[in-house]
Amino acid sequence: MTTPAPHTSSASPTGVRLDVDGQVATITLCRPEVLNAQTPALWADLRDFGRQLSGDVRVVVVKGEGRSFSAGLDAAAMAGEELAGGLSLTEMAKLSEDECAALIAGYQEAFSWLRRPDIVTVAAVQGHAIGAGFQLALACDLRVLADDAKFTMAEPTLGLVPDLGGTQPLVQLVGYSRALEICATGRRVGALEAERIGLATLVVPGEELSEAVADLVAALLGPNRDAVVETKALLLGAADRSYEEQLAAERSAQVRRLRDLVGLGE
Repeated sequence: MTTPAPHTSSASPTGVRLDVDGQVATITLCRPEVLNAQTPALWADLRDFGRQLSGDVRVVVVKGEGRSFSAGLDAAAMAGEELAGGLSLTEMAKLSEDECAALIAGYQEAFSWLRRPDIVTVAAVQGHAIGAGFQLALACDLRVLADDAKFTMAEPTLGLVPDLGGTQPLVQLVGYSRALEICATGRRVGALEAERIGLATLVVPGEELSEAVADLVAALLGPNRDAVVETKALLLGAADRSYEEQLAAERSAQVRRLRDLVGLGE
């Protein structure tokens, strides 16, 4: 009999916690008093969680405590105040172009690892997901929404652009013209519209959010892990390949699966 992996928990003073229970990791934004507003220090810890994740983990759930998923970047940054673990927007603007771009690249790593082929990521969204909160949900493969969820890409209304990896998945999910309209207007997209246009995988009553996420996680753990990894990699790369290139990628992946199933894998 296989011994179950122990449950581990790692909480950060920046307001984010990682819990690992066997094949499932849960990342929780735990700053409910400020609607889980994000800071560069929180992003650094989120990035490090991705780096230290056990190879046994197959599914990662991202959620927020309290009544909102995340209200986006902490307002202190917009006010020009220095934030622990990072620079204010005013200080960033004074860096050289290369230095500023390198700093943003580090922030992006907090989000981009959620698209790794070896894991499936699920955002559990309630209440507001604004700016960086919206982009964090977009970084995940799947989004389960409570019926009170609202997405807003607020950056253009503040004179900024979405720069945490959210633009590509948004276009992939809803198309260019709808993505532009959502970003350029900064309007709120409610849960039912999000489901209709493809932003939401599933919408449920708020009191059923945790149960719906648990059911989805159980379903994701059912199939063969390596088959899911190969399939996710195929889907992630499909938009950048020609049809013939995609056929070739499918053949290569299937050869690997067949050889592995009969014990001939490396």
